[in-house]
Amino acid sequence: MSNNSYRGPFAAMGVLFFMIGFITCLNDILVPHMKSVFDLSYTQAALIQFCFFTAYFVIAFPSSSLISRLGYQRSIVVGLGVSTLGAALFYPASIQQSYPLFLVGLFTLASGFALLQTAMNPYVAVLGPPQSSSARLVLSQAFNSVGTTIAPWLGGLLILGASVLTADQTATLAPEALAAYKTQQAAAVQMPYIVLTAMLAVLAVIVGFLKLPVIGDVEGEQERAVSLWAPLKVPHLFKGMWAIFAYVGAEVAIGSFMVNYFMEKIPGMTEQSATTYVTYYWGGAMIGRFVGSYLLTLLRPGLLLGVMSSVNVLLTLGTTLTSGATSAMILVGCGLFNSIMFATIFTLAIKDVGVMTNRGSSWLIAAILGGAVIPQVQGFIADSTGGLTMSYLIPVVCYIYIAYYGFSGSNVQHDARSASA
Repeated sequence: MSNNSYRGPFAAMGVLFFMIGFITCLNDILVPHMKSVFDLSYTQAALIQFCFFTAYFVIAFPSSSLISRLGYQRSIVVGLGVSTLGAALFYPASIQQSYPLFLVGLFTLASGFALLQTAMNPYVAVLGPPQSSSARLVLSQAFNSVGTTIAPWLGGLLILGASVLTADQTATLAPEALAAYKTQQAAAVQMPYIVLTAMLAVLAVIVGFLKLPVIGDVEGEQERAVSLWAPLKVPHLFKGMWAIFAYVGAEVAIGSFMVNYFMEKIPGMTEQSATTYVTYYWGGAMIGRFVGSYLLTLLRPGLLLGVMSSVNVLLTLGTTLTSGATSAMILVGCGLFNSIMFATIFTLAIKDVGVMTNRGSSWLIAAILGGAVIPQVQGFIADSTGGLTMSYLIPVVCYIYIAYYGFSGSNVQHDARSASA
């Protein structure tokens, strides 16, 4: 198949990556919003990310089997349908002012995304010459970053735009005034998620009518015969799974508490003002992915991953040792160097695994569970220490492991293919 024939399918995947990035990043706005509305601790607020990213672990393995039976295109349509249902649940959750129902909606939304990611990442990786798979997936992730850059700004405007009272202020309100306030705040999420529900439904219909190519041996009987556990016997794939766990955990942990962290570091900063820094954080990732897709055509992917991870070790450590706007801008810089990590780890992990690509992809998507676990640990540390500063040492550890994977752990062993038995 010629490169020109890949452009249409690649563009379609780019739109889907944009939507996934946009909706996922809205969680960074929901965390401070729900913390305020429901008077939650940091640990309780982190349940937003816990429910969202746990879905990836729960759904990744059934997704692999579903893709083997339905193929990539129909699986993507199913994933969009499930995500549409999850987004729709936000409306009744806001009406009932039910935090548990919000969490159910998030889990359902993320379940659809898990299926989408399990299908889309390996599909994009093989949608062209093997030698450019890392650059191609990083470029597709750049569209994801466009969504993550826009989401904090738009979410801050629509969701955090209304005046938010502190816990001390809400304690002084009469019962009727308190009920009215919570209704107003809960309703702030209604219109954004109604629009997102409609957009996801339309995308499901469009993808259903597209003519997407079947790529080589990716879909067939051979891959269905691969054991679920076989990928774990491949050293570079197994280590890549933990690198994905560490990366998503670090990225989500940094973003989830960033609004509260900056309000803690910079006296007088409001929630809405702090979202500007979140936009810079994700904007850096967007710029880095466009630049990184070019750099990956010049440099060895593992080397670039190791270098950028090492820089983030210094940045995350630096933000804990400084204060004020300096600390904030240091942390924002992590977004730029995060940029190529997920796509590069993913393509390094599934390199040369042949018919195990689908099963291996499911393990890598399951490792997105790091986005549930690590922010929860960070929230616990923040509650225990009375502030967020020390909790940001957790991403330091994550980036140290990712640097190891880039420099050494991603090397392919010649007997990797034999593990498929």
